Amino acid sequence: MSANEKLIHYELSEIENVKIHGRTAGGRSPLALFWTGSAVEFNARGSELWIEIEGDYDQYEPWISILINSAPVGRQMVQKGKSWVCVFRGMNAEVVKNVRIVKDVQAMSGDPSHSLRIHGAKFDGEFLPVEDKPRRIEFIGDSITSGEGAIGAKPEEDWIPMWFSAIDNYAYRTAAALNADYRVLSQSGWGVMTSWDNVPRNNLPDYYEQVCGLLTGEKNAALGAHENHDFAAWQPDVVVVNLGTNDGGAFFNAAWTDPATGRVYKQRLNEDGSFNEEDLNAFEEAARNFLTKLRRNNPQAHIVWAYGMLGIPMMPAIHRAVSEYVRASGDRKVSVFQLPDMTEETVGARWHPGKQAHERAAAELTGYLRGLLDR
Repeated sequence: MSANEKLIHYELSEIENVKIHGRTAGGRSPLALFWTGSAVEFNARGSELWIEIEGDYDQYEPWISILINSAPVGRQMVQKGKSWVCVFRGMNAEVVKNVRIVKDVQAMSGDPSHSLRIHGAKFDGEFLPVEDKPRRIEFIGDSITSGEGAIGAKPEEDWIPMWFSAIDNYAYRTAAALNADYRVLSQSGWGVMTSWDNVPRNNLPDYYEQVCGLLTGEKNAALGAHENHDFAAWQPDVVVVNLGTNDGGAFFNAAWTDPATGRVYKQRLNEDGSFNEEDLNAFEEAARNFLTKLRRNNPQAHIVWAYGMLGIPMMPAIHRAVSEYVRASGDRKVSVFQLPDMTEETVGARWHPGKQAHERAAAELTGYLRGLLDR
């Protein structure tokens, strides 16, 4: 810890001028950050700033990135227990620094102990107000939106938190380009109706109306993850849905048997290798139902189903689902956008889109969303 005698200790709840990014349960003593890209942001005029954080995990540890004036300047694993992290020191005390401490890793549904909490700060200066940006975007997705593989060398194959990035990520980059605040709800391997391995409960729509309902364990329940989300407090201008990749993968993976009931679940292929029509219809119904839920909770937002960074096998079904929803509802603010596919040159770790793939996707999606927002 610094020897700077001018450092003043603040509990986070004592700092009026802190901006919180991402869904939370409202508590700030301490503040739990659940989702990818969740963050605390300050405009800090002073020379030295430390943040007190607390991590926990059994398998999948939290990671954070530190941004100063929108530039990434640090990235690290968060240890178990409380610790102090130096955000900056020795800087010009008269200059205001925009600081963001970002949760780099997705909510870990497979680790009930995984958590990241912000307790407070030590600072020798003044926290100034952080203005809201003029637009808001919500991103809903799977491993792509979680930034899995966006950082790390191409040969990496271990499924570990180190290879997740909330910064080298199309969601972060799109929001930055559009001068928008944003939120992410994402989970690797999950889909609209089923996960890549045919587990039906592993779908994002079932948990959409909770703060972070896909988390398990008493600790996350106590942190408010299972509380109903307050949609009125943060209404997006655009909701981007990047789902379908894992639903498509389920057709090519083994069946899953529910150990509690013995029921077998499988997205089936026909003998000629095409998708089973009954299973495709079930996917399309799940997609339409999700659109209905999204519109109910976000009455004014543009809803864009953006898909394609790992191929487009489900694109015909997505188009049919969206077209049928629009026809039946009369909702004209829903559309489909094809994202650019990953290439051999833009692949990242774990055979997922790398930084270049996310940059290209963000550039194209930004152009499309700008057209919608500027109408």
